[in-house]
Amino acid sequence: MLRGVERWRGGEVRHVEDHVAEEVPVAFVYNDQPFAVMMATPADIADFATGFALSEGIVERLADVSVEHIETFIEGIEVRLRIPAARAQALARRRRSMAGRSGCGVCGSELLEAALRYPPPVASDVRVTTAALRRALGELRAAQALTALTGAAHAAGWMAVDGSLLLAREDVGRHNALDKLIGAMAAAGHQPEAGFLVVTSRASYEMAMKAASAGISFMAAISAPTALAISLAEHADLTLLGFARDDGQAVYTHPRRLLADRPAASGDTGASAGTPP
Repeated sequence: MLRGVERWRGGEVRHVEDHVAEEVPVAFVYNDQPFAVMMATPADIADFATGFALSEGIVERLADVSVEHIETFIEGIEVRLRIPAARAQALARRRRSMAGRSGCGVCGSELLEAALRYPPPVASDVRVTTAALRRALGELRAAQALTALTGAAHAAGWMAVDGSLLLAREDVGRHNALDKLIGAMAAAGHQPEAGFLVVTSRASYEMAMKAASAGISFMAAISAPTALAISLAEHADLTLLGFARDDGQAVYTHPRRLLADRPAASGDTGASAGTPP
């Protein structure tokens, strides 16, 4: 979205058109019952809806949720979903009115036990080299079109074991970006044991919870983790990295999954085939 802005630089003031990230209310309605309203970027809404249902434990598999209708109003976007009756009953028991701010998934929880949820240990056990991690960071940066335009979005990327980018989603909310990615992964049939996650945000409790709930065993964050995220990752056997950069990273839990680059063999000059040293 373009908006007029006064840009002050070097003692000069210019009136220019600037790209601004959109943020709208998105309401999730399950079996005709309102459940949550999240503030989100109005893109990849079907992925957002299914990913949220999976990461929040509303359903356990993609086959148990269907998006019946997405409608845009002046006030925002409404997504109507259908889940099995037993799941709807369980949802009613843990019902919470979540008026989230940019994807705050625990806002509005009525009870402490509803706010904190520890998923079971992940079953996958991917191994990632530091070279693959560096490649992943670069490929995710290049895929952040919304961030490049606005500077106001987070991204979540699903990477192959070699660090190549398979899927990326962006949103003004870091939780939303991850939910959109989880929904897109499920729709595309990507399995958690075949890759790893990179996010361009801090690793909060809920980011770690959503990753582990999706069966992801390796998560790298550009910024810092929180103490509660580290605790959850330790419990869920999730390898959690923070401060992921091209020149290094901090490994907070389960470091066995991060492998150092293979050292050059004796006599190896590092030149590729056909390239003079």
